[in-house]
Amino acid sequence: MNSPGQTLKLSGLARRFGMRWALRGVSLEVEPGEVVGIMGHNGSGKSTLLRVVSTALRPSAGEGWVFGKHLVREAVEVRSHIGFLAHSPGLYDDLTATENLIFAARMLGVPEAQIPAALERVGLAREANERVRGFSAGMQRRLALARMTLGSPGLLLLDEPYNNFDPQGIELVNEVIQDARRGGGAALVVLHDKRQGERVLDRIVELGRGAVIGTNAVDGMMAVATAGPA
Repeated sequence: MNSPGQTLKLSGLARRFGMRWALRGVSLEVEPGEVVGIMGHNGSGKSTLLRVVSTALRPSAGEGWVFGKHLVREAVEVRSHIGFLAHSPGLYDDLTATENLIFAARMLGVPEAQIPAALERVGLAREANERVRGFSAGMQRRLALARMTLGSPGLLLLDEPYNNFDPQGIELVNEVIQDARRGGGAALVVLHDKRQGERVLDRIVELGRGAVIGTNAVDGMMAVATAGPA
C-alpha cells in the first residue's frame, strides 16, 4: 500500500480489452505537489491509464491507491479526490453552462455556491445562462475545466487538456494546474507536445504498447524502464 502522504501509487496495473492488453504492468508513484506528463504514440495506453485511475475502468490486474484509497475496493472514496478532464468535454448541450455545473456539483456533493467563481475563473461568467450547444469547442473545453475544479480535488487527471485552446486557454490550463500544486495537489497530464506544459511539468513518463518505457525530468535525460510482462 502507498504511504499516507502519497497522492498516487500504481503497482503492476494492467487492463485488457478482449485479447488486447491496453496497459501492461504499469507501476507509478506521484507525490503531493507533483505534476507528471504522460506521453506516447497513439494506442500506447495513455487515455486508458487515466480512465483506470479515475475508476471509470476496472484494472484487469495489479492495484492502485489514491490518497491511500484502493482503486477498486474504495472506488467511491477515490472519486471524491479526483478531478477528471476527459478528451471529450462530456457536457449536456441542452443545458446552460450554469445548469451543467449544478448537475456536476450535486453529483459530487459540492456546494453550488462555488459555481459563479468557477465560471468567472475560466472566462465564462457572461455566458453562464447560455446553452452549451452554442458554445465553440474552446468554450466547451473551458466549461469542462471549470467542472473539473469543483470541490478542489487533490488529484487532477487531464487528457490532452491543451486541445482546442488558444494561447490564453493554454495559460489557463497551466494556471489551474499550478493552483492545485500550490494547494498540495498533484496532476497526471496526457499530452503530445511537452512544450505546452513545460512550465508546470516536473517529469514525463513515456508509455509504449501499454508499458512504461522511460521516465525523465522535464529538463533531464530519459531513464529507460524495463517493460513488465504482458
